[in-house]
Amino acid sequence: MTAPLYGYGMFGVNTSLLLAVILGIFFGLFLERGGLGNPHKLTGVFYFTDFTVPKVMFTAILVAASGLYLLSDLKLLDISRVWIVPAFFWPQIAGGLLFGAGFVLSGYCPGTAIAGFASGRLDALVAMTGIGAGSLIFAVLYPYIEGFYIFSAMGSVTLPQLLKINHWFVMVLLYVLAAGMFYLMERFEKRS
Repeated sequence: MTAPLYGYGMFGVNTSLLLAVILGIFFGLFLERGGLGNPHKLTGVFYFTDFTVPKVMFTAILVAASGLYLLSDLKLLDISRVWIVPAFFWPQIAGGLLFGAGFVLSGYCPGTAIAGFASGRLDALVAMTGIGAGSLIFAVLYPYIEGFYIFSAMGSVTLPQLLKINHWFVMVLLYVLAAGMFYLMERFEKRS
């Protein structure tokens, strides 16, 4: 979360952890203030009644990606030092389906569960317990499913790298996709 500053040795482990905690508190505060600690708002996506979550998420992704690419192009950021989670295509599809099922059933994802619990929602504690149990089950089963897990390993790859096209072309496509999605989401919300 604090890379590449930590990677460049600009501060140590303790400062990195302190920054992570401070940023996490503010992230949770903003989630709650935006209503994203409320399971009814979160599950509204799946019932096509409230699209706040995808709007916020897609906007955050576009702003962050645009900022990273702009800073990289201006030589103010060495983007190669930013850690990218390795991609495992089929396991991530399977995990996404399981995650989605848990999201629909509980009304929470990991971040919103913590925000919900911090604001006094006890159902968020149940969701956090389920998330922890799921993580533990995965850890126990991993030796048995490792072959499936590494079968489609793609390494740390971005869409521009995968498609072998300029990152700004991908960003323009994502902005067009976002505009279309936002338009459709607004129409669905007005109907409900």
